[in-house]
Amino acid sequence: MTIAVTAASGQLGSAIIRALSRMTDEPLVGLARSPDKAAGLGVEIRPGDYADREQMEKSLAGVDTLLLVSGMAAPDERIGQHRNVIEAARANGVRKIVYTSIQGAETGTAFSPIVQSNRQTEADIRASGLDWVIGRNGIYIEPDIDYLDNYKASGEIANCTGDGKCGYTTRDELAFAYARMLTEPVHHRQTYRLHGEPISQTELAGFFNRAFGTDLRYRAMSVADYRAERIAALGEFMGTIIAGIYEGIRLGALDTESEFAKAAGRPHQGWDDYFASLKQ
Repeated sequence: MTIAVTAASGQLGSAIIRALSRMTDEPLVGLARSPDKAAGLGVEIRPGDYADREQMEKSLAGVDTLLLVSGMAAPDERIGQHRNVIEAARANGVRKIVYTSIQGAETGTAFSPIVQSNRQTEADIRASGLDWVIGRNGIYIEPDIDYLDNYKASGEIANCTGDGKCGYTTRDELAFAYARMLTEPVHHRQTYRLHGEPISQTELAGFFNRAFGTDLRYRAMSVADYRAERIAALGEFMGTIIAGIYEGIRLGALDTESEFAKAAGRPHQGWDDYFASLKQ
């Protein structure tokens, strides 16, 4: 059973390949828009540009199971690109697609169109006639870790989530769950919310303080003020999207029951343990 993973040069795709390499002896293939960037993973690498249907058909030859990592294009374009991959999979006799979808507010925020585009791909996969498994990922916690110096400089975590809780996760935890979802037929036709215990921004600040000896506090901002601050820092498109994600947290869209244990066969790593592993 040959398993292919798209976006193999990305952080999640490469983590899934590494998890699969530890979990199975089945042949593995990595697909990447720039194959040279995926060198060093120890698996066969083929070109994999979602926008190039003909290329995807060639690269999926001989593949039985496909992991489709959600693309980064604008919502309408993303839907079409994902359809290219799904149709290329069907044309090659791929039997199973596992899709990395997302959680978030489906209406009412600037992030909602992206959530809706992922929901459309979920529907396209369910209608494909193939076996399928869908994971709806929580929010990666690693960007907050990478942002630590900024938090230290300001002495605070400031955003528009208010008291809302967020079901964070890590790429390594997701990789483990997806490796199980790819290799175990018990998951067929299941949709899983994949995240750890939801925590508030005040709780997040506490984890930082205990792990890194900081003295961070959480400061709540309005959605409008946070959007303006993020746009100033990141530009119109990305700043608006980030504000939309955090508004979704404020609205409770990321405070959901996790189904990680059903997908992974074990509980998600606890945040005490995760931050203890980072402790300085």
